[in-house]
Amino acid sequence: MFLWEECTRSAIVDSVSRNATSLDPAGARRIKTDKCSCLAQGFEVRKLVLILNRKDIENLVNMKEAMEVVEKAFLEFHEKKGAFPKRLVIGVNEYKGFVYYMPAYLSGMGSLTIKIVTQYEENLGKHGLPTVLASILMNDPETGRALALMEGTYITALRTGAASGVASKYLARKDSEIVGVIGTGAQARTQISALCEVLKDIEEVKAYDLYSESAERFAEDISLQFGLDVKAVKTSKECVENSEVLVLATASRVPALDGDWVKAGTHINSIGVMGPEGRELDDKTIKKAKIVVDTKEGALAETGDLTIPISRGTISEDDIYAELHEIVAGRKPGRTSDSEITCWKAVGLAIEDAAVAKLVYDKARKERLGKEVKI
Repeated sequence: MFLWEECTRSAIVDSVSRNATSLDPAGARRIKTDKCSCLAQGFEVRKLVLILNRKDIENLVNMKEAMEVVEKAFLEFHEKKGAFPKRLVIGVNEYKGFVYYMPAYLSGMGSLTIKIVTQYEENLGKHGLPTVLASILMNDPETGRALALMEGTYITALRTGAASGVASKYLARKDSEIVGVIGTGAQARTQISALCEVLKDIEEVKAYDLYSESAERFAEDISLQFGLDVKAVKTSKECVENSEVLVLATASRVPALDGDWVKAGTHINSIGVMGPEGRELDDKTIKKAKIVVDTKEGALAETGDLTIPISRGTISEDDIYAELHEIVAGRKPGRTSDSEITCWKAVGLAIEDAAVAKLVYDKARKERLGKEVKI
C-alpha cells in the first residue's frame, strides 16, 4: 500500500519549521512552496520511489495487455523512437553465470528504464532458484529522477512471452493445434500464455525437461490454468515430432532437437540460452527455417544458435530473413506459406522491458499498489 503521495510543488521540512502546515504519517511536515526555493534555503525535497514486487505486478498486468505494448514498442523501434544501446554483459564464469545491463528509452511511451538481469544455468539444480533473475529501475524522462524499482524476473518472462506472442501472430499457422515445449521453467509458462492469445485452436501441449519433475509440474499447472491437454514426455524427440509450434526455453550448450524431427509448416519460438556457446537449435533446423530476430546486431553478437552455423558456413548473415519490427510495420510479410518452417530467434530487447514496465507503473499508480520509500 502507499505510505503517502508527494504533492506537486510541495517540499518536506523539519518538523520544527514554523512554516509547516501539516504532519505526514512519517512525522515530517510539508508546505506548499517552490522546490527550487526550498533547496536554496537548505530544505530537503523528498523523492519517493515506488517499490513493486512480483505479486503486485502479477495482479496488475495480463498477457494480452503486455503483447499490445510490446508490439507498440517494436513499432516505435521501427519509427526510430526507441533508443537501446547494446547491452553490457559480464560473465561470472566460475558460477556459469552472466549479468546483463539493459537500458532503454521509448519516447512515444515516455518510458526510461534499465534492467539488470542475470542468467545462471545451474541455479535450478544447485540452488532451487530460477535460471533468470532481474530487477528494473524506472526514471522520469523529463527530470531523470528515480520513479520505481520493480521485480524484473516476472516482467522478463512476461515481455519475452509477449514478444513471442507477437512473433507467432505473424509467423505461426493460425490453425496450429499441437505445441511442443522444451525447457519448462518460468519462461515457458508465459510462452504458452502468449500462444493462447493468438492461436485459438491449440488443443495439446507436450512438455519435456531434463528435470522430469519440472515437466510434470508444468504439465499439471498449465492444464489447470488453460484447460489444455498437457502431458510430460520422456524425450525431446517425442516432444518435437508432430508439433506445429515449438517453444525452446533452455539453458543448453548442445542442440535440444534434431532438424529431421521438425515437420513442414512448424513455427519455432527459440528464446532460451544466450552467449556464443549456447545452442538450442541444430544446423539442420537453422538451415531450413525462415529466421526472424529482434535485431541482427544483437542476434549475431549474443546467440550461438546463429553464430556457430554462420562460422561453419551452414548459413550466412544474409539468411536472416527479417527483424521483427520490419514485419510488425508491414515492411516484410511474415509467414507466406503453410509449408515453410519459421523461427523466431530472440535474445530480448530492452525496449520490451521498458514498454511493460511503463504499463505496470501507470496501472500501479492508478490502482494505488506498491509501496513508496524515500531514497
